[in-house]
Amino acid sequence: MIKGFRDFILRGNVIDLAVAVVMGTAFSAVVNSVVTNLITPMIASMGGSPDFSKIKTGPILWGNILNDVLTFLITSAVVYFVLVLPMTKLLARFKPAEPSPQPTRECPECLSNIPARARRCAHCTAQVTPTVTSTVTFPS
Repeated sequence: MIKGFRDFILRGNVIDLAVAVVMGTAFSAVVNSVVTNLITPMIASMGGSPDFSKIKTGPILWGNILNDVLTFLITSAVVYFVLVLPMTKLLARFKPAEPSPQPTRECPECLSNIPARARRCAHCTAQVTPTVTSTVTFPS
């Protein structure tokens, strides 16, 4: 029981999730500051209002919704371009190459694909003669 719990905790995705929550919390403060203190005033300077939260229709606060949507979109873009994209490219470098596919042929009985060197079909269990693959011999 303890071993199972240890394996669960040390599994890669649990550790990654814990790091993501901590980093997301810290990163959120930085992105909110950039949005609040830099981007929102730049956009508001074109519209004349320094804060979108003042935009409303009766009891509906359209400005707060606009602020939250803008914060979400900017946060998503920054996380993608600063964290996700570089990590994806870095991990792709370390990914092992896929093995080359084995040559196959059709089974004469069931017409399913089987390895070229197979002596029996895995699907219908019919005996088949293996195809001869050329071997290179070096002179001694």
